[in-house]
Amino acid sequence: MAITVYTTPSCSFCNKVKKYLKEHRITFREYNIQKDQRRAEEMVKKSGQMGVPVLDVHGKIIVGFDVPKIEKALKR
Repeated sequence: MAITVYTTPSCSFCNKVKKYLKEHRITFREYNIQKDQRRAEEMVKKSGQMGVPVLDVHGKIIVGFDVPKIEKALKR
């Protein structure tokens, strides 16, 4: 699995990105950065951002729920 999604429970865009990935049958690994400080630090190191969602799609970092960027990254 090469897709990682960094989320928090209260983030509406996090829920939207997860719903989008599930609807398109795209498997992903989710990390709740509110509960996992190590993953939160990993996310900031990768993206330079504190906001969520952050997606790592095959090494391409996407901040926010941006369908065109997600689709482009999935196509590699």
